[in-house]
Amino acid sequence: MSLHLGDMVPDFNASTTIGDINFYEYLGDSWGVLFSHPADFTPVCTTELGRTAQLKDEFAKRNVKVLALSIDPLDKHLSWMKDINETQHTTVDFPIIADENRNVATLYDMIHPNASATATVRSLYIIGPDKKLKLYITYPASTGRNFVEVLRVIDSLQLTAEYSVATPVDWKEGQDVIVVPTISTEDAYKKFPKGLKVIKPYLRYTPQPNKD
Repeated sequence: MSLHLGDMVPDFNASTTIGDINFYEYLGDSWGVLFSHPADFTPVCTTELGRTAQLKDEFAKRNVKVLALSIDPLDKHLSWMKDINETQHTTVDFPIIADENRNVATLYDMIHPNASATATVRSLYIIGPDKKLKLYITYPASTGRNFVEVLRVIDSLQLTAEYSVATPVDWKEGQDVIVVPTISTEDAYKKFPKGLKVIKPYLRYTPQPNKD
């Protein structure tokens, strides 16, 4: 199955390190991050899961629930978690899905045969409360993900879902944003009382609207 931005993501039931879950029920009204790993007891994955655990409070304040996935069995996951906690000086308390039969990996197109016939690539999906796919990034097995970038993207997605703005290149939380082209400059002055900086008729900046 091939997923595209805006698609409803597939629901599934799975065995995880926190017990059996239904994906939709687990997410509830939260945003979600689902990310896959080639295998347990691999060095890059160990650092990624540790970093995700360290960022627990950052995900929580954005109302984001995180789930990891590997096609290894549950007992192996539980053993691996001990290594992650020890080496990364953290506590992994988000679920790691045991996908031995590759059911979820197949639903989410996580296995790319030209990369590996069996192992999942480093796919990452950001899912909105409406259960629609908001962002999809795929890394090769050899390259670890940047979770600071994942948080930055979530900030942008949540902001632009609420306001008629877009975020420019290298944008970070608190910086100026761009007024979307569908709003006229006249209306933009009314809609964004903090002010408008017009560079071109189509390129107009305003302070981030949800910041004091």
